[in-house]
Amino acid sequence: MMANRVMKPARAVGIVGYGAYVPRYRLPAKYISRLWEGSESGGPVKEKAVAGLDEDVVTMSIEAARNALARGQIHAEVLRAVWVGSESHPYAVKPSSTIVAEAIGAGPSIQAGDWQFACKAGTEALVAAIGLVGSGMADYAMAIGMDTAQGRPGDQLEYTAASGGAAYILGPAEHSLAVIQGSYSFVTDTPDFWRRAGQRYPEHGQRFTGEPAYFRHITEAARALMEEMGTTAADYRYAVFHQPNTKFPQRAGQLLGFQEEQLRPGLLSPVIGNTYAGAALIGLTAVLDVAQPGDRVLVVSFGSGAGSDAFDIAVTAALPEKRDLAPRTADYIARRTEIDYATYARFRGKLAE
Repeated sequence: MMANRVMKPARAVGIVGYGAYVPRYRLPAKYISRLWEGSESGGPVKEKAVAGLDEDVVTMSIEAARNALARGQIHAEVLRAVWVGSESHPYAVKPSSTIVAEAIGAGPSIQAGDWQFACKAGTEALVAAIGLVGSGMADYAMAIGMDTAQGRPGDQLEYTAASGGAAYILGPAEHSLAVIQGSYSFVTDTPDFWRRAGQRYPEHGQRFTGEPAYFRHITEAARALMEEMGTTAADYRYAVFHQPNTKFPQRAGQLLGFQEEQLRPGLLSPVIGNTYAGAALIGLTAVLDVAQPGDRVLVVSFGSGAGSDAFDIAVTAALPEKRDLAPRTADYIARRTEIDYATYARFRGKLAE
């Protein structure tokens, strides 16, 4: 007998606080194409966010976490978990999460850990946080998706691999800005993208990247969740899909019956690139920055290797009065300093000795 596929916690759980962070530096795509293709054709991703010399997954996670605490109006000492999902943790052996937890003022009586699952490492942490709070083992838990993604010089990934992400505090639904109504995960062993130990840059499986990787997992996860929830695309005000580029999330939306206006608020890849473990989560922050009470949001992440997490989220009446307690995602996007390719290469350590 097959169990109910949608995961619903024993007690209702919601998003109590959320926060984004995007570095100020931007590398226009035309500078990449000028160097490697001899033209300034650029592409649909106009530019990408680049972490500065003093920024990494830890420092950016701290900023996003502080924003989430400010919106939630709670102290870090009440958190019982701080989990950081990323493809680019600064240490191979030493957790990012312990540094983040201590920097934001969380006490030592806490669960801390780093999560991996390519671009869905952040939502993997989110699912775990829902389970921890939903079981009653904790009242509040923080899940972060953050990356300083890299692409091999001259590779197509270099146009989109960007920096940034978001943090979420999960807590009791009655205190939340948005309620998690259900979630569903779909995973397979699909070799579309990988980086072996010791390798500096990731490899991608070319034709496997779209099908059978991204589109199969996104649509399977979304359809299964909507089937169990008894919904269609028309029941959602907004939808957010993982955004490795501009075309993939738009096509995924079309396959699932969503309209362009439902996708537009959360589609950030054209202006900041693909923030990997933070992509779906930062897209959701942009949606929560404009959503109104009663709005319903579908969020579906994707991680190479491969899998997707899907969430059905309903906005509560508490959101409008809380969202301006921290910078909006649009504020970070507008805070822009353009850099050239040489500066980018220096910032991201591409000049090997």
